[in-house]
Amino acid sequence: MTEERLNFQAEVSRLLDIVAHSLYSEKEVFLRELISNASDACDRLRYITLTQPELLGDDPTLEIRLIVDKEAKTLTIADNGIGMNRGDLIENLGTIARSGTAAFMGNLSGDDRKDVSLIGQFGVGFYSSFMVAEQVEVSTRKAGETEGWHWVSDGKGSFTIGEAEAVRRGTRIVLHLRPDDLDYLEESRLRTVVRKYSDHIAIPVRFGEAEDAAVLNSASALWTQSRNDITPEQYKEFYHHVAHAFDDPWLISHWRAEGKIEYTALLFVPTMKPFDLFAPERKSQVKLYVKRVFIADDVQSLLPPYLRFLKGVVDSEDLPLNLSREMLQNNPLLAKIRQGLVRRVLSDLAKKAEDVESYATFWENFGAVLKEGLYEDFEQRETLLKLARFNSTEGEALVSLEQVVGRMKEGQDEIYYITGDDLDAVRRSPHLEGFRSRGIEVLLLTDPVDEFWISSVGSYNDKPLKSVTRGGTDLSKIKPKDETETPAEKATEGDLSSLVALFKLTLADAVKDVRPSDRLTDSPVCLIADEGDMDIHLQRLLKQHKQLGTTPSRILEINPTHPLIRRLAEMSGAQGASDDLKDIAWLLLDQARIVEGEAIPDPTAFSRRLALLLQKGLATAA
Repeated sequence: MTEERLNFQAEVSRLLDIVAHSLYSEKEVFLRELISNASDACDRLRYITLTQPELLGDDPTLEIRLIVDKEAKTLTIADNGIGMNRGDLIENLGTIARSGTAAFMGNLSGDDRKDVSLIGQFGVGFYSSFMVAEQVEVSTRKAGETEGWHWVSDGKGSFTIGEAEAVRRGTRIVLHLRPDDLDYLEESRLRTVVRKYSDHIAIPVRFGEAEDAAVLNSASALWTQSRNDITPEQYKEFYHHVAHAFDDPWLISHWRAEGKIEYTALLFVPTMKPFDLFAPERKSQVKLYVKRVFIADDVQSLLPPYLRFLKGVVDSEDLPLNLSREMLQNNPLLAKIRQGLVRRVLSDLAKKAEDVESYATFWENFGAVLKEGLYEDFEQRETLLKLARFNSTEGEALVSLEQVVGRMKEGQDEIYYITGDDLDAVRRSPHLEGFRSRGIEVLLLTDPVDEFWISSVGSYNDKPLKSVTRGGTDLSKIKPKDETETPAEKATEGDLSSLVALFKLTLADAVKDVRPSDRLTDSPVCLIADEGDMDIHLQRLLKQHKQLGTTPSRILEINPTHPLIRRLAEMSGAQGASDDLKDIAWLLLDQARIVEGEAIPDPTAFSRRLALLLQKGLATAA
């Protein structure tokens, strides 16, 4: 037998180091992970044999075996499921072939203790075997193939792989246990672990190789049982199995639909955000069964992409077992199941939303995904709008649109919002100054999806959604927060008109217009989009992704009450156009660009003007 030595993918080596040394306080979860993988392998073979029954051959009873050899100090986990060939071994055990892996591993700090919680989002599966084993051997043969394979590694950077003879269908994992973990050679210990973590596995888990070996688990599909007969611990462990996750479920939704269409659903919302939540594939991760037979775990027509954070199973009584993937995508029964699943999940989320603190945690994790439904699912849009939560200028707590509408000021007929990349930066935006001075609440939107659902939805409760970075907003009709407050001193009408004219002439095509502002109280200037133009943040997003050709000019608004603008207006009225005023016009435009997070087109000119202005100021002071 010729063996080949290969290196683990870099991400695997890093993951193995963390897993082996610091991932879990309870090492016993390695057995849960390996049994879970074996169960999946059996499920996949059972589905394939619906159309290719010959693959079962003379080994038709699918099962998992735990075999101990006390003399050799080995624990073997064997299944007669789908098995692997050479390519499968390298992909499944030597690399992490999942979207977003490199980015995820790049987020690790290097401090194993801190990285443990992040790894828990990943689901380490097979690699957990190195928590208890100093060496792992895998012998496997894929169903329908004659060639067997042998894989060996100590988890320290490389593995060997080669052909093997006389290998049964399925996968046999031999763990050479560490001296401190020999208790896993005792039947009583294995029985306890299996009942704790894997009792719900629908495949029997047997102890030993004898034909009549004892079954360690109940081997029944948990979702088929009554909710009253299932303990919270059983739900939690089934979630760990089906989601390959290590957190606890935030929401458990278990029900049976009866009538014209019958199906059972057991769905979970994770507590932790999966690392691949924003992978471009946006795949559903709920397993589809038909009459307890596994069909697929990525049926895209089962749930909409905006519910891709759900884990669990759906088991139909009505779908035919021999469905092809093409038939699944267009099956009318599956479409009706999808409608029922969406309605029930959104209803359960609405109930959970009553617990404000807990729902805020959910929204922080999955709100950006759920908001995708606002422009993708017109049928559920109103329900989703009620579920949506937002940051706003009214404190730190998340708010609903209903709350915002209920707090609208007298004379206010629009819901105001501002979009950006960073919450703290958005809170400091000069565009909010006039709204704050009148006590007007503004939504602070920092998810990329916000730019798209806003334009699709348009309004809520007949109240238009209006960006504070757009023109056309008249704040004068909304009463200030403190009506006794003395109005700020403004530049005189004539001097201000002269300054505006000078700025327009100086800046020319660099801006679309220059005009006085009633949205500013503390800042001298800001840039806004004209009422019919693209919002500033959306323009920046599209420009970053090279999806925008020409960039529309913006309007420069100046604050007539700011001391700097008042002084410039006086100078303009007295001196007319001067080089100093022209330089200041360009400096103020660049200042507005910087505040918006935009690059200055000509940094050299900006630096020269700023240095010249400072020099003159110091000379005057002297």
